Amino acid sequence: PVSLPFAVGQCGNQVGCRFWDLALREHAAVNKKGIYDEALSSFFRNVDTRSGDDGPDIHKGKICSLKARALLIDMEEGVVNEILQGPLRDVFDGKQLITDVSGSGNNWAVGHKLYGYQYRENIVEKLRKTAEHCDCLQCFFIIHSMGGGTGSGLGTFVLKLLEEEFPEVHRFVTSVYPSGEDDVITSPYNSVLAMKELNEHADCVLPIENESLFDIVNKIHRMINSGKLGSTVKQNSVVTSSAGSAKTVQEKPFDAMNNIVANLLLNLTSSARFEGSLNMDLNEISMNLVPFPRLHYLVSSLTPLYTLADVNVPSRRLDQMFSDAFSRDHQLIQADPKHSLYLACALLVRGNVQVSDLRRNIERLKPSLHFVSWNQEGWKTGLCSVPPVGHSHSLLALANNTCVKPTFIELKDRFMKLYKKKAHLHHYLHIDGMEQSCFSEAISSLSDLIEEYNELDATTGGLRTDPSRLKIAV
Repeated sequence: PVSLPFAVGQCGNQVGCRFWDLALREHAAVNKKGIYDEALSSFFRNVDTRSGDDGPDIHKGKICSLKARALLIDMEEGVVNEILQGPLRDVFDGKQLITDVSGSGNNWAVGHKLYGYQYRENIVEKLRKTAEHCDCLQCFFIIHSMGGGTGSGLGTFVLKLLEEEFPEVHRFVTSVYPSGEDDVITSPYNSVLAMKELNEHADCVLPIENESLFDIVNKIHRMINSGKLGSTVKQNSVVTSSAGSAKTVQEKPFDAMNNIVANLLLNLTSSARFEGSLNMDLNEISMNLVPFPRLHYLVSSLTPLYTLADVNVPSRRLDQMFSDAFSRDHQLIQADPKHSLYLACALLVRGNVQVSDLRRNIERLKPSLHFVSWNQEGWKTGLCSVPPVGHSHSLLALANNTCVKPTFIELKDRFMKLYKKKAHLHHYLHIDGMEQSCFSEAISSLSDLIEEYNELDATTGGLRTDPSRLKIAV
């Protein structure tokens, strides 16, 4: 089964670049003989380039030339050009790229209404061509950010297009949400307009907050500087710049932040790429974790985190890893699922881990987690035998939990601050097809979503606190 990623906008393409780089390293570490195998085929085609760039696919034998199954879209060509000049230049060709030069000016309407309709035919044509090369198309991935113009506007336009063209193929979206101190003044508008599209057209959304990524990177940074971890970066470090030279964590913060998101995607797709005793395909995640169609926002947490900085750290004990996955520090949004209501939870474990280890830890953690009454056994588990490079095991937890609500409430408040004053509205309204009703519909869609979470929280009659310790009568 094949998953087809779409990287849209600057953030989407920077994360995508890290993902492809890390995926290739992961396969290289396992596939020493350079044979094109099933694991590689889920994200790469093996092409005979002797007859031109788009030669015939070779399904067996030695690797000739790997081409990523992906579309890269950006209305500024800077990041895509960087990828084409970097170490990944041979993995992509012109038929997979859609770029413009002027950018979307941090305006959702320019990305969605203007460029969407302008590039629609081009996107559909490249989408169909790419899909034709897939024997079994399992799902689409969109990687984008919510705060700018292209990622939010054109990213959600592509999402809608995928639903029209391939309604039966699941749509997974990884969305990076801006922080409150975002330097894009219009980011609350862009994010709320994009949210309406995510509510209506995505099957599963993994929201990620810039603030959480920044905190994680800072925490790693502090630990290295305090000497607790030993300040060496491992050999063959995966912390590389797009130029391909190894570097320490101290470089641009968003490089390390993008690494975290790329690692999330690597772990999410590991079952689709490698063997395991309990394989979980991506469609099973939305089937098992999304009981109500609109409540499809999943909180992700990764452990161990420090592998992301690739510093020399002793690997976490297995049980400790499960505890970490449910602690605030390991969530990729600022949330506390332990004190909110779980609708369902998935655990994707990589490495030499037994089903009995999984069961034992679920039983151990269950009493401290509050599940909705009609889904007390709402656990989905996956075991992939190939761990991340340089580590014995890792864990990705995906929780459908009401703790995402504060993120949405804060976004609504920031939107209303601007909207009450009608600030910057004229930049949107002069774009063809953009009307003020788009804003009122978007905010009402977000309010409805928040209300659905409120109703679920209300059914619990106040969340229980941890049970008090048993008092033994003497």
